[in-house]
Amino acid sequence: MVLGYILAGFLVGPHFSFVPTVFEEKSITIWAEIGVIFLLFNLGLEFSFKKLAKVGGPASITAVIEVICMLAFGFITGRILGWSIMDSIFLGGILSISSTTIIIRAFDELGVKHKQFAKLVFGALIVEDLVAILLLVLLSTLAVSQQFSGTEMLISVLKLSFFLTLWFLGGIFIIPTFLKRAGKLMNDETMLIVSLALCLLMVMLAVKVGFSPALGAFIMGSILAETTQAERIEHLTKSVKDLFAAVFFVSVGMLINPSVLVEYALPILIITIVTILGKLSSSCIGALLSGQPLKTSIQAGMSLAQIGEFSFIIATLGLTLKVTSGFLYPIAVAVSALTTFTTPYLIRFSGDVYNYLEKHVPARWLGSLNNYSASTQGISTLSDWKILLQTTIFNIVVHSVIILGVIFLSSRYIKPFVIANFENGYLGTSIIILISIIAIAPFLWALAIKRVEKKAYSNLWLNKKYTRGPLIALELFRVALAVFYVGLLLYLFLPSTLAIGVAFTIIAFVIVIFSRKLQAFYGRLEKHFLLNLHERELSSKKHDIVPWDAHLTELVIAPESSAVGQTLTNLAIRERFGVNIALIERGKLRIATPGRNESLYPYDKLTVIGNDEQIARLKELLEVSNDYSESPSDLRDSLELQKISISSQSPLSGQTIRESGLREKVQGLVVGIERHEARILNPESDFIFEPGDVMWIVGNKKRISEMLQK
Repeated sequence: MVLGYILAGFLVGPHFSFVPTVFEEKSITIWAEIGVIFLLFNLGLEFSFKKLAKVGGPASITAVIEVICMLAFGFITGRILGWSIMDSIFLGGILSISSTTIIIRAFDELGVKHKQFAKLVFGALIVEDLVAILLLVLLSTLAVSQQFSGTEMLISVLKLSFFLTLWFLGGIFIIPTFLKRAGKLMNDETMLIVSLALCLLMVMLAVKVGFSPALGAFIMGSILAETTQAERIEHLTKSVKDLFAAVFFVSVGMLINPSVLVEYALPILIITIVTILGKLSSSCIGALLSGQPLKTSIQAGMSLAQIGEFSFIIATLGLTLKVTSGFLYPIAVAVSALTTFTTPYLIRFSGDVYNYLEKHVPARWLGSLNNYSASTQGISTLSDWKILLQTTIFNIVVHSVIILGVIFLSSRYIKPFVIANFENGYLGTSIIILISIIAIAPFLWALAIKRVEKKAYSNLWLNKKYTRGPLIALELFRVALAVFYVGLLLYLFLPSTLAIGVAFTIIAFVIVIFSRKLQAFYGRLEKHFLLNLHERELSSKKHDIVPWDAHLTELVIAPESSAVGQTLTNLAIRERFGVNIALIERGKLRIATPGRNESLYPYDKLTVIGNDEQIARLKELLEVSNDYSESPSDLRDSLELQKISISSQSPLSGQTIRESGLREKVQGLVVGIERHEARILNPESDFIFEPGDVMWIVGNKKRISEMLQK
């Protein structure tokens, strides 16, 4: 469809005169910008910052390595072709981001969404979306300054991070509450209007602070993605998104000059080859380095080998800022069209490519890759210092952003308003300072006084010899930072020496006199924020079992499935498909590690363990409905995959899986065994443990931890 839109735009554009033609390029550009706004708003609805937090290391490493490599490949290719430095830099940006729209549509058509590599690809796309937003800001800064300045880039990144954090915190605190309170008034028409209004409001805010309209739309979509109304908003705005996405891609086609495509046919071919081979190899290497199996890495790399909507947006940015040559935009469109065509074939044949490599790559290399992949999945522990420092840094960053945001609002907006409408001089200044101090007081308390990670802190404090000094220094730093922020606020309104004295006085009042009240008030604010943040908790933790290419996934039993009403014994799912059932969710009922006499019912949600082929065969039996909506599951989140080595002293040594009682003791399922060079997925219950075996088990986190401590 994307290719069709681009072709339609070309046919009605100013460079093709055989049909009724649109000549006014200014209007084309304006409609393209509007299309980008709604396209990115919908991408934001699918993004969700919580998804980003749950993406984990493998997808993040894959995406970052791919983007860095493609920025370099694009820049080098541009310079080899004799292009200017700015054209080469923008070419690197254009080639660095894969197309979420194209990949999702290709996965739907090919029916591979349930496969293990698809989860890695979706995670990488989420990270790339955020990197693309960062690239837009950095390229805009670079285009305006016309030179690479490390200081300016750092300021741009810090500015972006500050406003992203501020908007996210404020949006999560306010918008879900607003939608909940106004729920009775929100019919479909009103919800649609309110959603688009919120989108355009954030667009205005983004432009006001110097960012692109597309960034504002993306951020508002991401905020709304955390609300309970996300699916409804996405459904209501789908037609708007489809319309304006079509407008955007049509406008892309209208700006294509065919003479440029003919003139630059060779560069287009070269850049297409660089895009496919570069993205394939860099994504594959990134996935391997992150600990993914070779098969998953190859399939993910071949899925990400294209460019799309963000590439058009970056190319449009260069045209709008008048820093790139006119040929770069149509070249980007042509390369996107070619890679859009090749993407489904690359995904389809990725399994064959792996099978070929498996037969021709030396076995020693494959063994090393498998061992590396398996070793990255081991149980990792965090030291008390690491836990405390991570939480403290998070605490400092979040509350610093809020405090600085209030200071910014006070100096930029509240001060002019008070002076213009109420009082100038010392009285007006005192009013502004009082309002600002009241606003930041709870966050000053949280920054300077609130105890974070009490258990880790207590453990470190008991070690008197080595840790008390650094702990005291850390607490003093937090207090000093709070004093600095208050001093900064007062410095904007009072002489510097007076500001310092007043700052210490205010901090003393906050700490000594109002500490309990501030603690209670902050507790209410934090509870309200967390309630809004976790209200739409639908995603579950998924774990991969390497190097068997097996993973946890969810399947839903359709009412028409032949499995309905049958027991697990009758179905013999393990024997027929090689798949284990770890959890059954039936409405509010959660059945962990179900017994053999458990029956299946319509709309039961099964969490199963198996590889791609096994799950695909089981999926055909269950006839899963893709429209089934998920619900929160605390018990599913308690399931954890862990790797346990069996020693000669282990009570499991010499016992069968059935005799070990693992199902009863830890509500666990043994899903894999490593024995010497052999790997056994979903072993039978009469399998006997031997010393040196490595067992992979899925079960209750708490019970497994207790078992490991014995």
